[in-house]
Order: sequence, then structure tokens, then C-alpha cells
Amino acid sequence: MTSGRGAADMLMLIEQRQRGWSLRQAKMWAATLLLVAFYVACWRLAQVDILRLLSGLPRLAHWLAEAWPPKLEELPLILERTAETVAMAALGTTLATILALPTAVLASRNITPLPMLYYPVRWFLNMLRGIDSFVFALLFVAAVGLGPFAGMLGVGLHCWGSAAKLIADQIETLHLAPMQAVETTGAGRVIAVAYALLPEIAPIVLSTTLFWWEFNVRASTVLGVVGAGGIGQELKNSMDLLDFPRLFTIIAVILIVVTVLDFVSGWLRGKLA
Repeated sequence: MTSGRGAADMLMLIEQRQRGWSLRQAKMWAATLLLVAFYVACWRLAQVDILRLLSGLPRLAHWLAEAWPPKLEELPLILERTAETVAMAALGTTLATILALPTAVLASRNITPLPMLYYPVRWFLNMLRGIDSFVFALLFVAAVGLGPFAGMLGVGLHCWGSAAKLIADQIETLHLAPMQAVETTGAGRVIAVAYALLPEIAPIVLSTTLFWWEFNVRASTVLGVVGAGGIGQELKNSMDLLDFPRLFTIIAVILIVVTVLDFVSGWLRGKLA
């Protein structure tokens, strides 16, 4: 009887495993079909046309050939506009970091002094992150006029949401023993955050700021398309006039500046790590 019951249990176990494998296989095939359907829809919506790309490559090669040699007569103006772009990104990133610190505290579930504001602040930051700096710059061009000031405000608002979320996520993973120790002395939450939490997250904040400054320099190069100043304006003018030698010079300067900033930013982040 015991051996018969053991054989029955074994058969039941094998049937359960087979049903489990069948269910997992069905889920895997369903997920694969959904993924394939998703990419088919994306392919159609993006209007991907390989033949059109192949037919356009000779034209692109012709433009690249026309871009040599580069035009250096306006190099001082190009460097000035590039400096505007770097300054725009630096000020926008600094503004974003200053605004991100208090909102990151409010958006951190473990330390927020006003728990009722946790979700509203998170939603507000998501809204800022969801609107690109390009769109913000377009709106501020209408508000404050053409020029790099509009670009700085656009960069600052978009970066505010992204930087605050990154800092808040880091705060939520920290051990709060130092801050709690300060609070046990009778200090309020604001004092505890200022004297115990900020020194601990300072390297994270500085590293985040450097990363976003580097990123915003690259992003700011296209803000001139909407009149927000910087090198993007000269880039657009060259494209409109089909002045490929000048366009090549601008792109080369952008690449050099971005490469240097990337190296400097990476070196500084390594020192802070």
C-alpha cells in the first residue's frame, strides 16, 4: 500500500510539474507575441523605410564632401556661441540643483517632514521630467524673448525634476542613524537634515550636478532652433543656408567641447566617489 501511494504521489507531482511547465511556456509565448506585435507597430508608426535610407546615403555623402575644408573665418563667433551654450547649461543646472534639494527632501518617503506632500511633490517632479527642456525653452522664448536666458530657464526646469528624483531616490536608501541621533537631542527635522543628512549626501548631489551639467551642454546645443541662443542658433542658420563647411566647423567645435567636459566631469565624479 505504501509503495502504491508513493507511486501515485510521484505521478501527481509529475503532472503538476508538467502543468507548471505548460503554463510557463504559454506565458512565454504570449509575452513573445506581444513583444513582436509591439515592435511591428513601432516599425509602422516610425515609417521605417530602408530603401529610402539607401537612396539618401549618396546625397549625404555629397554633403559631407562639400563640408571639407571647414570654414574658419567665423571661428571667434562660433566659440562665443559655444561659450553661451556652456554658460546656459551651467546656470540652468545650478538653478535646478538649488531647487532640487528641498523638493528631494519632500519627495523622500523616509524623511519628508510633510508626508501629505509626498505624492504631490513626486507628481510635480514627474511633470517637470516629462516636459523636455526644448519645450520649456520654446515657452520661455515666448515669455522672456529670444536669447540664452530662455534656454537657461528651460534647462533648469527640466533638470530640476530629474535631479530631484535622483537625489530623493538616493536619500531613501540611506541609513538615517546620524539624523535620528541629532533629533534625539531635541533638534527639529530641518536642523537634523541640515547638519546630519546634507553632509552625507553632498558627494551624491555634486556628482549628480556634474552629470547633469555635462548632459545639459549636449542638450542645449539644439535649443537655438527655437531661438534660445547658444551654438544651436548658428547650427540652424548653417543648415538653413546649406553652408556645409561652416556646419562642419560648428559640429567639430561642439564635439571638442563636449569631449573635454565629459573628461573633466568624469574625473571630478571619480574624485567624489
